[in-house]
Amino acid sequence: MSASRSEHVLGLAVAIAAAVIVWSPQLAGQASKNRPMIAGCPSVSAKFHPCALEKAKTFTPPRMPDGTPNLQGIWDAPLAMGFQNIEDFPGDRSPGGFGPAVSVIVDPADGRVPYFPWARAQRDENIKKYIDPYAQCLPTGVPRQMANFRTRQITQSGNLISIVNEAGGHIYRVVYMDGRPHLSPAFKLWMGDSIGHWDGNTLVIETTNLNGRWWYDSEGHFASDALKVTERLTLVDIDTMHYQATMEDPTVYTRPWTIVFPLERIKEKGYEQMEEACHEGDHDAAGFVLGGYQPYPGVRFP
Repeated sequence: MSASRSEHVLGLAVAIAAAVIVWSPQLAGQASKNRPMIAGCPSVSAKFHPCALEKAKTFTPPRMPDGTPNLQGIWDAPLAMGFQNIEDFPGDRSPGGFGPAVSVIVDPADGRVPYFPWARAQRDENIKKYIDPYAQCLPTGVPRQMANFRTRQITQSGNLISIVNEAGGHIYRVVYMDGRPHLSPAFKLWMGDSIGHWDGNTLVIETTNLNGRWWYDSEGHFASDALKVTERLTLVDIDTMHYQATMEDPTVYTRPWTIVFPLERIKEKGYEQMEEACHEGDHDAAGFVLGGYQPYPGVRFP
């Protein structure tokens, strides 16, 4: 490689590292230290989970005109920190590396994704060879939509609930509440097909038909297009929500597994989501390719 070529690639690498530092705060994983409590519960997912659900039993949520709980508002997920890593992670001291992460997995108790051995090896290969699809401004999939950086707005309207994100070029999802069946398995979508219902004061969303082309986080954790995600959203108090998602994919995992983290209401008066022209303003993908990384091709079954 010529000197000018080497300098160009090095410059791109430095720029990418700087972009990653801005895109993913180095304080991720310090959540339990910087925010030890939230809504009167420990902020670490494994402890927040039982505490928040117990508190929710005595909270009477505001209601929509139809009598269902009112979850409307703009919500942040500051303790999930964009899912830089869903498992415990000691941190990466290399330029642009991510800070330490505390697992958001509450089941199994070890806080690790229960991969088959071949799938755990593939996850390790992912971070060495492939670009995080979200870094290419591709949709986050589910449940990452609920944890990615900046805010998401929940709107309830009749038999529809919409979830629109600020980051990632305004990723959105429509949850159908009218009892319709899921789409044919032949249809595969970035954000899947979401069907919801109420279980008391909890919104339950079942998402299928995902295409398996996204990652859960920036560290290569993945699923196939056989994934089913069951989310449960429960108000703990007027400004805090308990968010839970259980993943089932018998082709990749040895058993279902569950993540939990809090969502916090944005209370700033007049707050609006900012426009983000993610695709139009993105120059990182080309730099990653020059650095030897490839677009993620999806699961590679053994």
